[in-house]
Amino acid sequence: MKKIFKFRESSSILFLIALFLIVGIVNPKFLSGTNIADCFNDAVVYIIISVGMAFAIFIGEIDVSVGANLGFTATVVGTMLRDGKNWALAFLVGILIGALIGLFNGWGVAVMNIPSLIFTLGTNGVMRGMMYVYSGGSWIENLPQSFKDLYNKKVFGVININLIIVVAAVIVIHLLLRKTKRGRYFIAVGDNPQGATLVGIPTRQTRLMAYVICGVMASVSGIVFTSRIGFVTAISGNGYEMKAVAACVLGGISLSGGVGSVIGAMIGAVIMSSISRLLVFLEIGSTYDNTITGIMLITIVVIDALTQRRAAENNRRARLAARTSVGVAAAAKEEADHE
Repeated sequence: MKKIFKFRESSSILFLIALFLIVGIVNPKFLSGTNIADCFNDAVVYIIISVGMAFAIFIGEIDVSVGANLGFTATVVGTMLRDGKNWALAFLVGILIGALIGLFNGWGVAVMNIPSLIFTLGTNGVMRGMMYVYSGGSWIENLPQSFKDLYNKKVFGVININLIIVVAAVIVIHLLLRKTKRGRYFIAVGDNPQGATLVGIPTRQTRLMAYVICGVMASVSGIVFTSRIGFVTAISGNGYEMKAVAACVLGGISLSGGVGSVIGAMIGAVIMSSISRLLVFLEIGSTYDNTITGIMLITIVVIDALTQRRAAENNRRARLAARTSVGVAAAAKEEADHE
C-alpha cells in the first residue's frame, strides 16, 4: 500500500472516486452503471488533448494554443468531409495541421527561446482568426452520418470503443516514456535542462518534439471532437486549453516540469470532463463549469507550489545537515590525530 500511494496518480484516483461517491450520496441516481460509464465515455476528447499538453508541461513549458488547434483542425476536416472529400485525406490534412502548429510553437520556444505562454498565446490568436476566415464565421454542418456514427460505437452497449482505443494508446505512450531512453528525455529535460544538456541529451530537439506531439494530439482531438458533436462552430475548442492544463495538474503533473505521467493526465481528464455531468446531478447550473474548473486549477497549482517549496527546503536542510555532520566528523578526527 505504501508503494501504491507513492505514485502521484494515486491521489487523483482517490479524488475521482471520492467525487463520484459524494455526488452519489447527494443524488443516488448518479451511481448507476450507465452514468459512470458515460463519465468515462465523454472524456475521450479531453484525454487526447490533455496527454498532448502533458508533453509540453513535462519539459517545463505550456501550450495555450491547443484549443485553437483543436478548433481549426475541426473546421478544416469538417469542411472537407462535408464537401465529400476522402476521409483518409481529410484526417491526414488534420494531423498535418497539428504537426505544423506544434512545429511552429516548438521553433518559437525551443529555438528562439521566447516564453512559451506568450508565444503560444500568439499562436492561439492567429488560429482563432484563421477559423473565422476559413469558415466565414458560419457553422459547419451536414457532415456524413457515417462519420458522426464513429463516436457512438460501443462495446457491450456501454463502453465507447474510442475510449478503449485511447486508453490503450495512453498505456503504450506511458510505457514508451518510462522504458525507452528517448522517452525519458522529456522528463530529464523538464527536471534539469542544463544537466540534461551536459550529459548529452539533445535538449532543443526534445523540446521541439514535445511541441510537435502536443500539436498532433490536439489535432487528433479535433477530429474526434467533430465526430462526437457532429458540427463545428467558430468558437469550437474555446476553453479546452484551460481544461487540459487543469487535467494535467489534477493528474499529478508538476507545472515546473520533470514530474508526472500521461496516466495522471488521463485520470485528470476524466475528472474535468465529468464536472458538467456532476453539476446536473447536484442540480447546479452548468454555467458554473468554468468557475469550478478555475477554482480547482488555482487550488491545485497553489498546493503544487507549496509542495515544491517544501521539498526544496527539506533538500536544502538535508544538504546542510550532511555538510555539518561531515565537518564535525572531520574536526573530531583532526583533534584525535593531534592528541
